[in-house]
Amino acid sequence: MKTIILFVTAFTLSVLTLSAQRIKGSDTVLPLSQQEAETYLKQNPTASITVTGGGSGVGIAALLSGTTDIAQSSRKIKFDEREKLKAAGKAAKEIIIAYDALAVVIHPDNKVDGLTREQLADIFMGKITNWKEVGGTDLRIVPYSRETSSGTYEFFKESVMKNKNYMNGIMSMPATGAIIQSVSQTKGSIGYVGLAYLNTSVKALKISYDGGKSYTEPSVANAKNESYPIVRPLYYYYEAKSEATVKPFVDYVLSSAGQLIVSEIGFITVR
Repeated sequence: MKTIILFVTAFTLSVLTLSAQRIKGSDTVLPLSQQEAETYLKQNPTASITVTGGGSGVGIAALLSGTTDIAQSSRKIKFDEREKLKAAGKAAKEIIIAYDALAVVIHPDNKVDGLTREQLADIFMGKITNWKEVGGTDLRIVPYSRETSSGTYEFFKESVMKNKNYMNGIMSMPATGAIIQSVSQTKGSIGYVGLAYLNTSVKALKISYDGGKSYTEPSVANAKNESYPIVRPLYYYYEAKSEATVKPFVDYVLSSAGQLIVSEIGFITVR
């Protein structure tokens, strides 16, 4: 009888251990993962999920070191990151869980309503330094960027700046919320954030990718109809050998209930 009790206890502990999951990485994906986990845990009270940010690069590095089960990322995994995982005997599986429109934000008092991709690139490269150069008042431009470990930093550089370098000494923020706060408090500022982070403390610009012929505001509808140009996938990465552990939660995120949360947070669903 004693042996049977010990076996059942060990089995129960094993189930609980398998249910425990760690999710780490992108600050853009963070509020989505937090809400998905909160709802999932209400339906699966024996499970355990912890969600933290730090940036896409931090999440993928944690997957390599074995300190996370799922790396949340707002950019695609890099070739060298995948090679490091492979060298460590780890095969990363990639799942797109949502899409995000990247909004360019300025102080609400700024009268500029839209910018071209070329103007944006020149601002963040330090070639355009005053708002009067793009139709605004005589005011110094203060660009805010995410730090280099951020997938948002990488995506903006790729899509908007066509992989050219940011200006020397640009103000790098550790999280998206810090960009919102800084832009809301600095009249000459400009920054970029995921669509889900937009609020009334900042003003979102209309963007043109056709040299100024047409300008489109960032919104879920415009991202879905592909009229807004700065849209990216949001990813989960996990080890293939850990699929049995993470699959129930990943499947929930991709389910109709999970994708409803995607819409409620302010992202674009995968289907």
